[in-house]
Amino acid sequence: MERIEFMERLEALLEWGGVKREISFLVLAGVALAASLAGFRPFGLDPAWLAIILCGVPIILEAIIGLVTEFDIKADVLVSLALIASVIIGESFAAGEVAFIMQLRALLEDLTVAKARAGIEKLVHLTPRTARKLINQSEQIIPAEEVQIGDVLRVLPGESIPVDGIILSGQTSINQAVMTGESLPVDKTVGDEVSSGTVNQFGAFDMRATKVGEDSSIQRMIKLVQSVDAGKAKIVGLADRWATWIVIIALTAAALTWFFTGEIIRAVTILVVFCPCALVLATPTAIMAAIGNATKHGFLVREGDALERLAAVSSITFDKTGTLTYGTPEVVSVVSTHSDFTKEELYELLAGAEARSEHPLGKAIVRCYGKQTPQPQQFQMIPGRGVWAEVSGKEILAGNPELFEDKQVSLPKSLMEEAESYLEKGCTVTYIAVNGEAAGFVALSDTLRQEAVDTIRNIKKVSVSPILLTGDHESAANYMAKKLGINEIHANCRPEDKLKWIEGLQKSGKQVCMVGDGINDAPALKKAYVGIAMGGVGSDIAVDAADIALINDKIQELPHLLRLAKRMMLTIKCNLTFSMTLNFLAIVLAITGVLNPVFGALVHNAGSVVVIINSAFLLNYHSRKS
Repeated sequence: MERIEFMERLEALLEWGGVKREISFLVLAGVALAASLAGFRPFGLDPAWLAIILCGVPIILEAIIGLVTEFDIKADVLVSLALIASVIIGESFAAGEVAFIMQLRALLEDLTVAKARAGIEKLVHLTPRTARKLINQSEQIIPAEEVQIGDVLRVLPGESIPVDGIILSGQTSINQAVMTGESLPVDKTVGDEVSSGTVNQFGAFDMRATKVGEDSSIQRMIKLVQSVDAGKAKIVGLADRWATWIVIIALTAAALTWFFTGEIIRAVTILVVFCPCALVLATPTAIMAAIGNATKHGFLVREGDALERLAAVSSITFDKTGTLTYGTPEVVSVVSTHSDFTKEELYELLAGAEARSEHPLGKAIVRCYGKQTPQPQQFQMIPGRGVWAEVSGKEILAGNPELFEDKQVSLPKSLMEEAESYLEKGCTVTYIAVNGEAAGFVALSDTLRQEAVDTIRNIKKVSVSPILLTGDHESAANYMAKKLGINEIHANCRPEDKLKWIEGLQKSGKQVCMVGDGINDAPALKKAYVGIAMGGVGSDIAVDAADIALINDKIQELPHLLRLAKRMMLTIKCNLTFSMTLNFLAIVLAITGVLNPVFGALVHNAGSVVVIINSAFLLNYHSRKS
């Protein structure tokens, strides 16, 4: 453990050493330029040469390598030509100034990107390095990557859980903030699942590994991080293509100016101010800054152009279960129609009857009861129907109408009519009989997320239309949509149906964003213009199919993401407009001889710095609060 901590500190020291070295070079170059400007000439040498060597040589070498290996004509080619030309005509201060401001801008960009990604890359350092493997009841510390499925591990208080697994023995409380965003720890006991990267708060426990290596929760999160690439954005590719033509136009303009005016200094100035630095470099900075902002709000952006595409969406389709709802059934009502039993007594008998049930609804009833349940003396699971049990000396039937029909127990019309009112709201009803006589029912329903209504209202304020696409039956879909304020609903949707709806919307000219969480949503997430998966509760397949993952499942952040995407595109357009306008004015002034190489470098590169700072503002952008 001490060796691992030492290596981590050494790695951090080396990284900081690289930053300090870059800053030191810039400080030396800046001092040298100041000395040159003041006319200080030790031994007859211009101090500006120090700036040329420290800042200019790396630019020239990078340009040569790009040209030779990939014939890659980018901004550094034109910058290198401007540097060399300035040196040839004796403008060493201009050459040093160009190199210095270029490297200063590059440092600003690096710091912006580093800050943008810092929140994401913290996940990598959360990866547990070791695990305590139990072999014949003795502990053996092994590297976490060597854990195999089925291995039994022990986790002590304060340790990170090395892989995903199931608790075999012990009780504890787990801090799951890294995976779910929950601020409070979650109690865990035998049979509960635990995720890698989460922290054991107190109480040692033994667990069996179920997902290891790249399949573990924290590693899947890291794969999302590593897939972030602002270079994929279409608008960046456009800027790169422009850079090639700008290099050609700059060389032509410089040659023609030299030919007609006979003044090479004007030609050199044109090369200096023509560099498309802001055009090529400031756009990825804006994208990365926006990605960093999105990360702070719980989003992992998997595709570099996802935010660019998101800014253009006009409709956003939602799956219901697990996305707008919690995805777990809850008992919303207990109705007793038998005079001998109160609601509480009937609920207790039902919970006892379901105590050994493996059915999700049966487990939900026991979980929602929340008290010690009486244990059944006899129990029988009836697949597709319900359960029969003997509890506290009473014979209990719990299930659907088919179970009652099979057991020849009649359901009174009044009870069925009362149950119908819950069915119309999309509830699932479990009927109850005691000693062969219908006694009432419980209604279970998936519940809306507390923030769902506000989320939909705020999405509408961003001029994006919400649509509900769900596999639930029509009554449940309509009930939930009415509460949410969604007007367009498509119920009973199978995966292919969701795909068809999205395809139809996009053929009609609407750019569609899909938000979902399950395996059945994966095709729709892939087909949509932008796919957003619920990363906390969502399936692995859904997350893999999406462009963006919402890790903490806080859907109230979706309106912020939509506004952020639009603000990012506005920032990019402002950057491009500003940089091209500034370049055009500087070129006109260079051709007419108003600007010399020194002032040309100042004007052009200062503009690039302004553009990058403007992009950096996206890091702390806060959308309007309702």
